[in-house]
Order: sequence, then C-alpha cells, then structure tokens
Amino acid sequence: MTEAVVDDIVTVLPPLLNALEALGFFQRNLHPPAFASVMNEIGAPDETLQSARAAIGEWPEQFAGLRSRLDAACNETLAAFAGIREVERGNGDLVAVFRALRHLPRAQEALYPLAVQFPPVSSFFLNTANRENEDLLARLGTGASEDTGIFHDHNEPGSRGGFSIYVPEYYTHDRAMPLVMALHGGSGNGRGFLWSWLRDARSLGAILVAPTATGSTWALMGDDADTPNLMRILETVRNRWTIDVSRVLLTGMSDGGTFSYVTGLDGASPFTHLAPVSATFHPLMAEMADASRLQGLPIFITHGKLDWMFPVQTARQTQAALSAAGADVNYREIDDLSHTYPREINAELLAWLNGK
Repeated sequence: MTEAVVDDIVTVLPPLLNALEALGFFQRNLHPPAFASVMNEIGAPDETLQSARAAIGEWPEQFAGLRSRLDAACNETLAAFAGIREVERGNGDLVAVFRALRHLPRAQEALYPLAVQFPPVSSFFLNTANRENEDLLARLGTGASEDTGIFHDHNEPGSRGGFSIYVPEYYTHDRAMPLVMALHGGSGNGRGFLWSWLRDARSLGAILVAPTATGSTWALMGDDADTPNLMRILETVRNRWTIDVSRVLLTGMSDGGTFSYVTGLDGASPFTHLAPVSATFHPLMAEMADASRLQGLPIFITHGKLDWMFPVQTARQTQAALSAAGADVNYREIDDLSHTYPREINAELLAWLNGK
C-alpha cells in the first residue's frame, strides 16, 4: 500500500467512524420532542468527515476496490446526515428522519469488509465491552471463510421474504452456536436490521438471522405467510450451520416484536426464547396461545418509558398477562427509550439466552 493511500486512510477513517457512532447515538436517542437537543449533543461530525473526504487524492488502480468501499461508506454516512440536517432546518418530518437513517446500515455494509484489514474498523464492529479484547480481535483477524461472514439470500433492497445472515468468523462446524432471529420493524427490511445486532453477535458468539417480511410488514392480521417463511429460513440455516437447538431466540422491534409473539406463542414454534422490543400485545394473544407452550416459556420484554407509538402501559399489561398465563417473564423498562431500538440490551439478551 502506497504512503499516499495510507495517509488518506489515516485521514478519513477516524472521522468516518466517529460520524457513524454519532448516527448510532442519534438513532438510539431519537425522540420527537427531544430532536433539537439530540442534534445539539452529536455536534457536527459530518462537517469533519466532509473535509477529510475532500482531502483524499487519486489512488492507484490496484486499490480501486478498497477506495470504492470507503467512498460508499462516506457517501452513505453523509447522505444520512444531509437528510437529518434538512429536518433540522425545518424541511421535513419524522418520516424524513427515518428515511435518512436508512443510509446508516448501507454505510455499515459498505465498511464491514474492511474490518479484516484495519483494526479500528474491526473494533468498531464490536460492542463496547469487547473493543479491547485482543484474543477476540486476533480470532476475527483471520477473515471470513466460505461458511462465515455476511450472506444475503434473496434479500436485495426492495425485495420481500428473503433473509440476511451473519456467522462469526471464528465459527466452526464442530461447535453448536446459539441463533438469534431478529425481526425488523414495520416497513423495514432484514438487510438493514442486521446491523442492530451484528456487533453483539460478533462479540459474543451467535449466528444472527435477519429475515424480511413477505409483505410491507409482518403478518399481524389476515393470512400468515410469514410464519411458514420463517420456518423455511430456519431450516435453510440449520442445514448449513450447526445450531444449538436449545438456544434459539426470536426477537424483534415494534411490528417485528409483536410478530414474535404471534408466531412464537404457537405450540409448534421451534424458538426457545422470545424477546419482543417496543412491541404491542393484545390480551387475546395470551388467551389464544397454546397453554402448554406458555408454561415456563422464557420471554424477555423490553420497552421504553418514552414510547410514543406503543405506550409503556401496554408492555406492563403484557408482562402481567403472560406471567399469569405461566410464562417465565423478564421485564426491562428503559427510562430514556422512545420508539427506537436499544442496542445496549443485546448483550443482556444473549447472556439470558445462554443461561448466564
């Protein structure tokens, strides 16, 4: 690698990672009444990134692939900020914010292949507790084999019914791993939602599957085309990778969390643990659920006190109803959480899944 290329990478990588962290903070702490204060707290990392990006020169053709990924990560990050800044200036609403945040997982997807070459990128894709874990970083440094890393199965942007999967680079067929199936929120997709969980799956050792609903959202009413599709996806994964069938978690955000109840309370469900986040629940679900399935079923409910879409009282009532029906319910209420995904809960969910 030429000195000029190294200098450019050293120039642009820190502000890029800092800008991505800022977007993650913004996404986690987004609450409509607090929009201005959250914007003030993240500052202007996009301006620093823009300046660093502008300073990059021409690279030799042999580094075109690396340059393409770095450019894509920068472009998507800056596009996310541009969309949010428009709303900050009064041009747009919450829908425009969500649209802007779609660029964040695209930036992460572009950047992730560089983790094997650049330790700061590898550390970025670990949870905070493991960023200085030298043993883990060394195991990850070998890079993906044909059976590890990120794969997309009929899950291109705009498609429905496919799935994305992450298999830790240190996975081996002779050691069964727990599996997390994470369901996106309404109008989302699995390819984007994968990044809500990847850091923790990579840090703590879990196979992560992020399906995309067959319709515009999960089958919460009418015919259920999603449950058989999830079963198909799970069987596809089990045929290729070694899964610990005693540790199979179904979780999801918002509509995805609600659907984890719908399909996960079925008597034939293969999921051993359920963890709905920011979800809604109708008491009839508990009454209609398979009674024997509910007995002792581990369920971990996470909800925010600031949730404006599904008020927290709903989650409290859900805890009471499921506990009364015999489920083994853990309940986590987060004071500063609105209707967003709290990535900080993932490590706790994996510890719970692993019986720790």
